[in-house]
Amino acid sequence: MVERAKDRKRETSDLYPRVGMAPSPAGARRAAARHQLKQARILLVDDEAANLGVLRRVLEQAGYSRLMETSDPLEAATIFSSFQPDLVCLDLHMSPLDGFGVLAELELDALCWNVVPTHPGTETSNRRPTRLEILASRPFLEELAESRRLVAVGRLAASATAAPYIRHPSHGGAAEFRAGLLQFCAGGRPSPPFP
Repeated sequence: MVERAKDRKRETSDLYPRVGMAPSPAGARRAAARHQLKQARILLVDDEAANLGVLRRVLEQAGYSRLMETSDPLEAATIFSSFQPDLVCLDLHMSPLDGFGVLAELELDALCWNVVPTHPGTETSNRRPTRLEILASRPFLEELAESRRLVAVGRLAASATAAPYIRHPSHGGAAEFRAGLLQFCAGGRPSPPFP
């Protein structure tokens, strides 16, 4: 029993530094990036109120608090102009205006692409997509990216599309992803419209 308590104390002290200890530079950068990411303004657009509720709960539980939502796709452009979101979560199948119509109204001409539309794998893990999965997603990419600037999220997407590379946010890459995206938005990474 005493031995178990010592092991538990040792494990806990490894996870949580002692009071007064300064975090490592890498740990401080990760914490700052997480804090900055949690400050993102997110606009949710879906004509199904239940979907909006689920999205809101998931984002709030993850620590995001600067959320705006609408179930009327016709209001999206007005809200976008006043709220100035960092991210838009948009349903593509809506009525009377679908998601593509909303994008056209927002005049957003860039698309972040991560090689395939969904991560292959299971709920708890993902894997690198196969060459066939990448090829199968190409028609979807071509329709979505037509006349838009394309940004490749991750090296695999960059090799599959020849679009400008931005680091993928997984595995500690959130700060680099954000910096790359901001550089792209500021015109620092030119990308011609997708053919």
